[in-house]
Amino acid sequence: MAQPGSNGKKKWLYGFSPGHAEGSAAMTELLGGKGANLAEMARLGLPVPPGFTITTEVCSAYFAAGENLPDALRGEVNTALERIGATVGAKFGDEKMPLLVSVRSGSRASMPGMMDTILNLGLNDKTVEGLAAITGDQRFAFDSYRRFIQMYGDVVLGVDNGVFEDILENFKNLNGLFRRYRSRCRRLERHHCRLQRRHRA
Repeated sequence: MAQPGSNGKKKWLYGFSPGHAEGSAAMTELLGGKGANLAEMARLGLPVPPGFTITTEVCSAYFAAGENLPDALRGEVNTALERIGATVGAKFGDEKMPLLVSVRSGSRASMPGMMDTILNLGLNDKTVEGLAAITGDQRFAFDSYRRFIQMYGDVVLGVDNGVFEDILENFKNLNGLFRRYRSRCRRLERHHCRLQRRHRA
């Protein structure tokens, strides 16, 4: 059962970072197996990247409210992202030092092969430039952006992965980029991302 927050209201997410966690291994019903284990590893001081787990009660509340998320959830998520950003020296949506997060689904019971993941949440047309500047690797930055769009399209929008792969391969074929892929990666990644967003719309 969820514990009330400091304001006395229901708590919808539980944060964790090395040496500190609001949850524990005993909270599988509330945090899911993955979330509870992450909390326990953080409590033990293991080098777990800072993050947070949205409780399983949010799912129940979502359907009970006619597929609407709890009103307080957005504020809790924003606060948690600010806390993570302060820990790692980045900010979600910042164009120069963007915070990127991964979103991993979980459940109360183990479901091997059934859990979806979205990586690189936080990348967009502007933050990808910041990532390229930080890493000094445009190919890495735009490929990360492409992967985010592809995962989001697959997991959230239900777009078949083959559609995205076809877009990439067709563009490479039409522009003779197989042998020149590394030297022209910026053009390729930008165009690929445009095509994927157009398809998503």
